[in-house]
Amino acid sequence: MFLKLAMLVVFFGIMIGVGLYCRSHSTDVNGFVLGGRSVGPWLTAFAYGTSYFSAVIFVGYAGQFGWRYGIASTWVGLGNAFIGSLMAWAVLGRRTRIMTQQLDSRTMPEFFGRRYGSKALTIGSSAIIFIFLIPYTASLYNGLSRLFGMAFNIDYTVCIIIMAILTGIYVIAGGYMATAINDFIQGMIMLVGICAVILAVLNQNGGFLSAITKLAEVSDPAVSETPGVFASFFGPDPANLLMVVILTSLGVWGLPQMVQKFYAIKTEAAISKGTIISTAFAIIVAGGCYFLGGFGRLYSDKVDIATGGYDSVVPTMLEGLSPLLIGVIVILVLSASMSTLSSLVLASSSTLTIDFLKSNVIKEMDEKKQVLVMRILIVIFILISVILAIIQYQRNVTFIAQLMGVSWGALAGAFLAPFMYGLYMKRTSKAAVWVSFIFGAGIMVLNLFARPMFPPFLQSPINCGAFAMLAGLVIVPVVSFVTPAPDKKTVDFAFAGYSRKVTVEAREALGDETK
Repeated sequence: MFLKLAMLVVFFGIMIGVGLYCRSHSTDVNGFVLGGRSVGPWLTAFAYGTSYFSAVIFVGYAGQFGWRYGIASTWVGLGNAFIGSLMAWAVLGRRTRIMTQQLDSRTMPEFFGRRYGSKALTIGSSAIIFIFLIPYTASLYNGLSRLFGMAFNIDYTVCIIIMAILTGIYVIAGGYMATAINDFIQGMIMLVGICAVILAVLNQNGGFLSAITKLAEVSDPAVSETPGVFASFFGPDPANLLMVVILTSLGVWGLPQMVQKFYAIKTEAAISKGTIISTAFAIIVAGGCYFLGGFGRLYSDKVDIATGGYDSVVPTMLEGLSPLLIGVIVILVLSASMSTLSSLVLASSSTLTIDFLKSNVIKEMDEKKQVLVMRILIVIFILISVILAIIQYQRNVTFIAQLMGVSWGALAGAFLAPFMYGLYMKRTSKAAVWVSFIFGAGIMVLNLFARPMFPPFLQSPINCGAFAMLAGLVIVPVVSFVTPAPDKKTVDFAFAGYSRKVTVEAREALGDETK
């Protein structure tokens, strides 16, 4: 117990120390929200990865999808790496950095407003973020309760309050730069931790080949009559597995707290390096989490899904490990949760301050006041998320849990297509963006309140969220070409950054001097 507590004290001390160290970077809005747009490839890549993979992934999704699909759930992690990281950086990274600087936009709503010349789009997207990002923030605490109960016998409420306070301290003190540096430290912990956990669990089951053999012997007639299905390449339900891959991989292309990482990166060369680093990180962390969860069925004699839910699968797998390794796992999950929490509250507070309050309520707000308001809102958002998490845990309010489940699909379904097409297609119209907002958020709200009216395949929030994103990719170009074209002057200005001329020394760009 002393060793585990000592590890926690050191971990929290480093996090707070980094926050205090980075205070000088957070004196203005650009520094507080984007680190002055001067963040290098390693910090940006780790900030992207740690914001992507939270305790929801390690405990909730790894347990749930590992139980449902067996070892085939590893495809989810690989999809996260190659679609959610590699392709996201390649498709969005450079263009996002250039266009957001050209438009001087610091948040996703600010981007929509300036790219499409519509203040109403700024307000509309801000409302969607506020409604759906807060419940998503509350869901981050869910994965901690069982692990802390197992490791320290600490009440869940105390655990999330401590985590929230400490996260708030370093985000409020150091802003984006503190978040990025801490994300790097937390990311290193996650890399080491997930490798150690996988090796330990496989060792418990006699090694990799023995574990696979045991998994092949597991059967569940309620899922599939096929022998060895949980050790097979595509698992018992490839269609639903594909929807999980789409939602968790393509979905990050439209999440404000993820896309905002590209706003802050320093140079074009940093984007190329960051792409490689981010992909490698995702292969190890996401691939490792889902691979680990795939062996959950080997512990079916200890897991009671009916009473404990899927969140009990991974903690049950870890119960027999050494105290040192359990301490590492707790810090791993804390790292995953705190990094994502910091990104979410920073995105929420900056959106509400810049895109709503300054634009509509308190128009005469200088830089210092905006930073102060953002810090106050970070406290408020963390407090709301803690209250929601405690209410959901103690009183089992199913509505909160369901709202958390639809948050990702609503945000990505609303924003993915308008954001991506806005970077590439000049003809993208304001009307198309509104249709995407209404359709993406609306279909997920309907799924929440009127689920039986949907076809069986779309009654799952996961499948419905994936459908909302894919439909948006069709809706936006179709609506754009049947509605009035956007203002040419606004569009030309937005795209001017891509063709801006720069002058460099000869050693940077050698030409043919004989011509």
